[in-house]
Amino acid sequence: MTNVEQGLIRLIATDRIEIPISSISGKLKRQKPKIAQAVAEGFGTRYSGERTYARVMTDDKEKARGMAEGIEEFKSLYPDEGKVLQEIIDETRAQKETHLYFGMNPGCRITADDYRQVMTDLGFTSGMAEELYPALMDVSRKLSRQRGEERSVMIG
Repeated sequence: MTNVEQGLIRLIATDRIEIPISSISGKLKRQKPKIAQAVAEGFGTRYSGERTYARVMTDDKEKARGMAEGIEEFKSLYPDEGKVLQEIIDETRAQKETHLYFGMNPGCRITADDYRQVMTDLGFTSGMAEELYPALMDVSRKLSRQRGEERSVMIG
């Protein structure tokens, strides 16, 4: 097997592992504030339980104005200059992007060993990689049905 083939196998295995982990991470990030809000509604300002504790604190802090809000304020104060600023912002420019498109040949597969190698390269022990592999592949297969098989990554 050539170095290019080995590198592409690592890239594909890495990409396929990233997809379920990223999907799960996104779900966790969206769930956390909802759970926290629901929990905080269940007590006043402090809670001390058998195994957990919590407190709700509200801080009055000044926060910087957002970019869009700042531009709108500038445009209202300086209409002529604001028009020029908006034109500059709206101006698009050509960008050159280089992508590597990759995928598997029909009938070929990434082996379990390839996936486990990627996981151990990430710092998982061999035992952890062995235990996580079936669950990650199950999620990956479900997600892959929802997208095309050829993938790409920007390289320049």
